[in-house]
Amino acid sequence: MSSSQKKALSGAENIHWDLSDLYPSATADSLENDKKKVAELAGDFSETYRGRIAELTPVEFAGAMEKYENILQIAGKIGSFSYLSWSVNTEDAALGKLLQEANELGSEVSQMLVFFNVEWLKLNEERASELIESEELVKWKHYLRVSRQYKEHTLGEEAEQVMSAKSVTGRAAWTRFFDETLGAARFHLDGEKLTEQEVLSKLHNTDRSLRKRAHESLTNGFREHSRTLTFIFNTILADKFTNDKLRKYKNWISARNLSNQIDDDTVDALVKAVTGRYELVQRYYRLKKKLLNLEEMFDYDRYAPVAKTTKKVHWNEARELVLDAYGEFHPEMRAITARFFEENWIDAAIKPGKRGGAYSASTVTSVHPYIFMNYDGQLRDVQTLAHELGHGVHQYLSGKQGELQSSTPLTTAETASVFGEMLVFNKLMAAIDDPSEKLALLISKIDDTIATVFRQVSMNRFENAIHTARRETGELTTENFSEYWHQVQMDLYGDSITLTDEYRLWWCYIPHFLHTPGYVYAYAFGELLVLALYDVYQKSEKKEFSEKYMKLLEAGGSDWPHKLVEKLDLDITQPGFWDNGLKLFENMVLEAEKLAASL
Repeated sequence: MSSSQKKALSGAENIHWDLSDLYPSATADSLENDKKKVAELAGDFSETYRGRIAELTPVEFAGAMEKYENILQIAGKIGSFSYLSWSVNTEDAALGKLLQEANELGSEVSQMLVFFNVEWLKLNEERASELIESEELVKWKHYLRVSRQYKEHTLGEEAEQVMSAKSVTGRAAWTRFFDETLGAARFHLDGEKLTEQEVLSKLHNTDRSLRKRAHESLTNGFREHSRTLTFIFNTILADKFTNDKLRKYKNWISARNLSNQIDDDTVDALVKAVTGRYELVQRYYRLKKKLLNLEEMFDYDRYAPVAKTTKKVHWNEARELVLDAYGEFHPEMRAITARFFEENWIDAAIKPGKRGGAYSASTVTSVHPYIFMNYDGQLRDVQTLAHELGHGVHQYLSGKQGELQSSTPLTTAETASVFGEMLVFNKLMAAIDDPSEKLALLISKIDDTIATVFRQVSMNRFENAIHTARRETGELTTENFSEYWHQVQMDLYGDSITLTDEYRLWWCYIPHFLHTPGYVYAYAFGELLVLALYDVYQKSEKKEFSEKYMKLLEAGGSDWPHKLVEKLDLDITQPGFWDNGLKLFENMVLEAEKLAASL
């Protein structure tokens, strides 16, 4: 059977999104009109309010906020359409041009608007507090409170304009180059030229020989592009260092923690709690090695299924699984999720030129989110679908908070996605009677949890190492990056897995390091929070909990994360909070050991 015939089994080959709710096409008059309109509105806004922020009454300030949000919404709509169009075909030069034009327009608008933030932050605390507490501005209360935290990190108006202008040819350009480089890369496997996503999916195959060949194929491809990717990494690390120095952030992660509305101590507590339980990962992989009947387990064996055969999950089956699981939790959750399928808000087909990974794009609050993924019919793809739809439901519900407060920090943004995965996983587990099938599914879930919690924290340790080294010793070589990567992976896996020499290079394809430096710990935060949250759900009155949960999603970013989570009887500020989630993960490993022993 050919590769194309195998892929046809997924059922997602023709699942493409319809972006017409944003714009009908890349050449639509409405898109061109909005490009002109947003620049005009930004110019008018600057002319009306520049130099006057300190004297505005609460009513006038509210009027300015309404106009500001409207401009951001139009600019966001243009940016979302351009990025989504390009991300499914990064090899199309016309779409690359469209994206670049949107980035340049966004920078131009940002430069015209930057005075608003600068002047707002210049207000003394008494005056700012008076506005924040006013009845007229209650709609933006949390946004205004949070924005004041950036006072010491914000530059003057001219400097901020320069920062915005240079970002288009700085980090934004280099991340696009990274995406296009790997999007256009082809990897040779068994006589075929495949995309990165197609070859990565082979690492989940039952055929060990195929996994090994896929591993070699990816390594060869990464090696071919290693000089380019090393230069991209170095450039983005240097760019961030410059920005952090100018903005007076004390270390490489401070800006991300501030954006996540979380203090450095809480992040340190999370990282220490997870790295302190690496033995759980090693214990699990020793069990998995036995289940796979391997004398030695290599890095390309980590995601091998323990079932002897793995059935493709057809797209239609995956859709019904997610809809049923979501519907059992709350009917509105199912109704919203159904719209993603019925109204073509998902792009799931694997195709050449499409960037890797998966995400839910919130776009703007006047439209709706879109889901991007590469669906190959694996069980993990069903979980990815559930994950991204969790984000989608969250973004859809939080839209009522408006453009400035709909988004949540990355840490709590992962709550809805991981909770969605848990709903689907537990529905699947409840439907299985055969202990061997139950074990296979549980093993798959543990694999995912390790990838989400422990691997992401190990990647946080890698980021910490490379950002620190780049700042202290200057440009890093490919070998430097590879050595840091190898060390943090050794810390994680110990002697439970043999890391191949080839695996040293596998830092180079991970987009989060470049797109959103410091992001990765948010996955561990979200997963451990959800393990604790799901524990509360199982012990509570289900209907009452589901109503509270939906309210949490609706709240978006309208309050501090710890305050929102408090309403579900959890306190993430407690030093020992993370130990609870880790204990629940340990219980999963224990259950797997018991199931394995019973077989």
